[in-house]
Amino acid sequence: MKKLNAGSIVKDTGIFCHLSEMKKIVSLLFFLIVFVDGHAQQKVIHVLVALCDNKNQGIIPVPAKIGNGQEPADNLYWGCAYGVKSFLKAQSDWKLVRQINKVDACILERVVFKHTKADVYLVADAYDGAWIKEAINDFLNYSAGLNRQIIYVNSTELKIGGNSALICYIGHNGLMDFSLSSYPEGVDGERRDIAVFACASKPYFSAPVKQTGANPLIWTTHLMCPEAYTLTAMVDSWIKNEKPETIREKVAQAYNKYQKCGIRGARNLFVTGW
Repeated sequence: MKKLNAGSIVKDTGIFCHLSEMKKIVSLLFFLIVFVDGHAQQKVIHVLVALCDNKNQGIIPVPAKIGNGQEPADNLYWGCAYGVKSFLKAQSDWKLVRQINKVDACILERVVFKHTKADVYLVADAYDGAWIKEAINDFLNYSAGLNRQIIYVNSTELKIGGNSALICYIGHNGLMDFSLSSYPEGVDGERRDIAVFACASKPYFSAPVKQTGANPLIWTTHLMCPEAYTLTAMVDSWIKNEKPETIREKVAQAYNKYQKCGIRGARNLFVTGW
């Protein structure tokens, strides 16, 4: 092609453009690629926490203050040092950006965290311990792609519920105490990642999770303490797009670090996939 001065017309595959017009098109395309790619990279994790509740759940009783399922601030799974809200607030990679009290009759508190090194948000809901059945039903509905919701943090739109990329349940395994009348079916064929940090979650949650079509990233084989260090270990590895077996190993390492149960036992406790 013959070299031309600026402002000349360039002939290329039958298309004529001024150089200035070509620069505008290239700039626009670059902007669109960056914008679309950046938007696509945003991920939202939705965590449903059934507050520990001595009165309303079939658990081995814990001290009354941390086992009050109607008081998130001191609850074992929320406000205590290793509870979801407190533990995330203590992590340098997470920043609390919003807190909402009394979202509805079931959810006593909602917190939104932003990862400091990735475009990832974590939305955690503290369910009244007496409403554990509703928490599990919501978890399964979200896993199936139902109840898609949108919330806003300042001007940022966050897709939660059935829109979420990763959905987690934390708390007592209520399916040991009650059964569900039906299980939701997946609505769109997507295999959303899910995790269930509860005692023996794989044996009890297998049937309902399979019907949702979700992908079980982490669940458990026997008794465990569902504190937040396992959640953060899983999420940090998931953000890096590490393999499921790597994620499982990091969760086991974290559990052993805090529970001192032995790495072999921790590895046997956590499983990934079917």
